[in-house]
Amino acid sequence: MSRRSFRRCQPISATPMCGTRIGTSRPVQNCCKRRHGASIGAIRSFFRFVSFEEPAHSALIQRVLAIPSKRHDKRQVHFLSRPEIEAILAAPDRTTWLGRRDHALLLLAAQTGLRLSELIGLDRDAIHLGAGAHVRCVGKGRKERCTPLTTHARAVLQEWLKEPVHRGSKALFPNVHGGRLSADSVQALLAKYVRVASNNCRSLASKRVSPHVLRHSAAMELLQAGVDSSVIALWLGHESIETTQTYLHAHLALKEATLAKLKPYYRGKRSRFQPNDRLLAFLEAL
Repeated sequence: MSRRSFRRCQPISATPMCGTRIGTSRPVQNCCKRRHGASIGAIRSFFRFVSFEEPAHSALIQRVLAIPSKRHDKRQVHFLSRPEIEAILAAPDRTTWLGRRDHALLLLAAQTGLRLSELIGLDRDAIHLGAGAHVRCVGKGRKERCTPLTTHARAVLQEWLKEPVHRGSKALFPNVHGGRLSADSVQALLAKYVRVASNNCRSLASKRVSPHVLRHSAAMELLQAGVDSSVIALWLGHESIETTQTYLHAHLALKEATLAKLKPYYRGKRSRFQPNDRLLAFLEAL
């Protein structure tokens, strides 16, 4: 919003803004606490912009920025174990073009931890298979990052890139018409392979697996391998390392290893108190 267009807007009164639902930090009807917090965050971002454009309204702006966020329950992240991931990767029929595409897509998602938007936005030239094989993507905030590939992922992607280009598509994982896969299509194909894999891996039947769960699983694999949280934040493209701390809370094995280092409490036998001579002499003198 430019200064000229902002000044054409009607002035905002402090009474309707700071004295109603938003001002009292009460969620709107049929609105969850998480969505209400997102609305408050959007309003704060707008008024931070206004503070630079219209400093004359700083009193009203400070009142709006002082609105507290609504607290909500924070759930632990869900992730898959190594046998569950292997069962999903084995589900696609690699004798068909779609099966080979889906296997390469799921393997890349599970190994690199790319976001779904980053995954479907990859082009064929984003994969580098030479020395230091890696995939280059543009994530949130238009930040470009490179994620290394394992030897197995490199071999699978090398075979996939040998496939004939589907209808001249530049996308790394195109659909049957040559266009890019949509987010819904990736979620649908993942759900299909989870149902197939649940026949051999029963634990998948009770789990809700999404493309973001594969991202969490990649982070947990790195954490279980002893990789530092700051490196995992760089790997996943997190803006702050605090976002990566959520994986520490979900890592039960790490907590158990920490507990094993502590000295346990041993309950010894109760013994009768034996006073010394000095205490006995003091009591006799009373």
